Amino acid sequence: MKRKNSRSLAGKIKQEDSGAMRLRIEQTVRAIPRGKVSTYGGVARAAGFPGAARQVASTLRRGFGLPWQRVLGAGGHIKLTGDSAMEQRLRLEAEGVRFRGRRVDMKAHEWKDGRATRTKASGK
Repeated sequence: MKRKNSRSLAGKIKQEDSGAMRLRIEQTVRAIPRGKVSTYGGVARAAGFPGAARQVASTLRRGFGLPWQRVLGAGGHIKLTGDSAMEQRLRLEAEGVRFRGRRVDMKAHEWKDGRATRTKASGK
């Protein structure tokens, strides 16, 4: 039985298209407003590349000046470790993002596909 390669999407992207992909991911991350967060998968979908969560992570590692703290793992988990995880949490808290234990309160702070989710508390 043939095993599916988890990195197959990266292999399908042509070299000349990878720069355009990176640019769209960067634009999407920059569009996340202060006080809102998205997941790696959510950013990939909003940028037009569903299933490219790993490429989002790679772009954030290589990017400069991106609001990297606003991108989380599924369910609102901080995926970084050590001091980087603490820095991400502190940056998010400084933006007014609330946590429920170790997870971000995604109902209140999730930004999906170019729009923030509406909450009763915000009155939007």
